[in-house]
Parts: sequence; C-alpha cells; structure tokens
Amino acid sequence: MDVKASITGNVWKILVKVGDQVEEDDEVAILESMKMEIPIESPDDGNVTEICVAEGDAVKEGQVLLKLG
Repeated sequence: MDVKASITGNVWKILVKVGDQVEEDDEVAILESMKMEIPIESPDDGNVTEICVAEGDAVKEGQVLLKLG
C-alpha cells in the first residue's frame, strides 16, 4: 500500500524507517507548505517496506512518500 502526499510541498520530516510497524492513522511524515506543517498519516496497518523520498525533497500532491507491506 502506498502512502501519498496530500499536498504539494516539501518533506520536512520522515518519522519512520524501513521495517517499522505502523498502525492506521499513525503519523509517518510531516510535509511543509507555506510555513505550515501538515502531518501525513498511515492509511492502514502495515510494515514500512520502502521510503521513496528524503527530508528536504519537494513533492507533489499524490506523490508516493513510502510503501507499506
């Protein structure tokens, strides 16, 4: 399952690492847009299998941030 950016902005912080177990609604990353911090939550339970972006990266709405297995 893909966790996607809900807005266009910059990756301010990644809160998980590969192998972490997350539950639905856990915060996994924080995006920054127009000086606001927007938390990104996991849409489901799972293990983080891949992180597709790095802190500081610019992302577009809908872009995959990380993958859950």
